[in-house]
Amino acid sequence: MKFLFIVQGEGRGHLTQSIALKEMLSRNGHQVVAVMVGRSNRRELPGFFSKNMNVPIFRFDSPNFLPSANNKKTNIWISIAYNLLKTPAYIRSIYYIRNKIKRLNADVVVNFYDMMGGLTYAVHPPKIPYISVAHQYFFMHPEYKFPNENKAELKMLMFFTRITCIRSSKLFALSMAKKDNIPNHHITIVPPLLRKEILEITPENGDYLHGYLLNAGYAEEIIDYQKEHPQIKMHFFWDKKNAPEETVINNNLVFHKLNDKLFVDYMRGCQAYATTAGFESVCEAMYLGKPVLMVPTHIEQSCNAHEASLVGAGIVSNTFNLDALINYIPHYREQNEFQEWAKQTEHYWMKEFEFDKEELLKTQLSYKFLFGLD
Repeated sequence: MKFLFIVQGEGRGHLTQSIALKEMLSRNGHQVVAVMVGRSNRRELPGFFSKNMNVPIFRFDSPNFLPSANNKKTNIWISIAYNLLKTPAYIRSIYYIRNKIKRLNADVVVNFYDMMGGLTYAVHPPKIPYISVAHQYFFMHPEYKFPNENKAELKMLMFFTRITCIRSSKLFALSMAKKDNIPNHHITIVPPLLRKEILEITPENGDYLHGYLLNAGYAEEIIDYQKEHPQIKMHFFWDKKNAPEETVINNNLVFHKLNDKLFVDYMRGCQAYATTAGFESVCEAMYLGKPVLMVPTHIEQSCNAHEASLVGAGIVSNTFNLDALINYIPHYREQNEFQEWAKQTEHYWMKEFEFDKEELLKTQLSYKFLFGLD
């Protein structure tokens, strides 16, 4: 079958998930004809994405979170106001996406949690079925435990999540543990889409901390900590726009621009991992047996961090408290059940990807689903 991907461009996780699925589909005789990626004015599309995809990539305007003044936490209300002002651009994106879907002649569209992909099918649906892939669909599972966070923000998160998949034929919910499917909501529980490089490497226990910063403002916390603890070696990755490949603070602290192979190599050999709580990299750390410090920047990442802490992946903090991470290392226990679950990724995914195009078109989620009524 021929697939077209629509990928949310915010952060790193959805990009690496789409790479993993593209490689898996190729190994099993399928084809990805093109990829459409949401555009952010604050971030560049990492070079590794284009290289690994090796298919035509099309960009479009899509809603993004805006950080606070210090470029750390996400400011939800300013983000909403900003994105409302950009409504005309997003309307153009809907028609741009729809026209591309019609012209690229794919059998199935796969949407990696992009709002404009969902809105395209909600407003003016092409006659090509689509499926949706994200960890966020696991939030709809009756066994999911939410953190004690702002109720209004949680409701907005769930509404946003439903918009990304309205009229979708299937929802693939990436999960840290095997759970029952929810057929009436078209939800299929699947292992995380870990890349081949993660699944095949042998981890080592090195002498440095590894990390990823979604928002570059957190770099100040890392630099301040290293000044107080100059003996601790650290390698952090960020997607700061226009940053050089390496920003060397001193011999023991380097900030790297996002690079997939380098990121995996530093993950393989680190003592522990500190991150802004993106689902994908937390799962990578769990698979390689690395304790994690999670510092959420917005409500979605708060859910990720809470879930991961419940299964023993690591600890949650409001700041990059690296002392807490170092102190946690001796208490960490590897997640053997998760590792076994993740090893079955290709088996689960390919079993579910035996699609009948006409059947998919008959089983789309209704508009009632958008408001939680279905």
